[in-house]
Amino acid sequence: MPVIVLYAVTAAVFLLLDAVMLRFVMQPLFRRHLGDQLLDGIRLAPAIAFYALYIAGLIWLVSLPALRGGTSVWLPAAVIGFMAYGTYEFTSFAVMRNWHWQMVATDVIWGMALTAISAAAGVWVARLLGLGGPAL
Repeated sequence: MPVIVLYAVTAAVFLLLDAVMLRFVMQPLFRRHLGDQLLDGIRLAPAIAFYALYIAGLIWLVSLPALRGGTSVWLPAAVIGFMAYGTYEFTSFAVMRNWHWQMVATDVIWGMALTAISAAAGVWVARLLGLGGPAL
């Protein structure tokens, strides 16, 4: 039961916040720098695969240990966010002509914040339901 709650809450928060950020911040930023290199829509299969696996990994590596041990979620989740979003952004910046430092900075900071907030929300709700240890 804790895994289901963690996954559902973490995924809901992650997807909602990321949808807003992608629509109103990242899409205009990427369009400004990449223009017609962007697709008009998204490829759903890779997006679904990323979100599903990323959230599962986040729960396995951060949320479940925090829930069981009563440890903090914030820093470990932010580190996971930095590693994931940083890998994408710094690699793209290193090999793609029109990649811009603003895209790197914005997305890496966002990935850290989004990952930490989503994991913390999942653990908070699980604890609120009596499924884990002490406060975040």
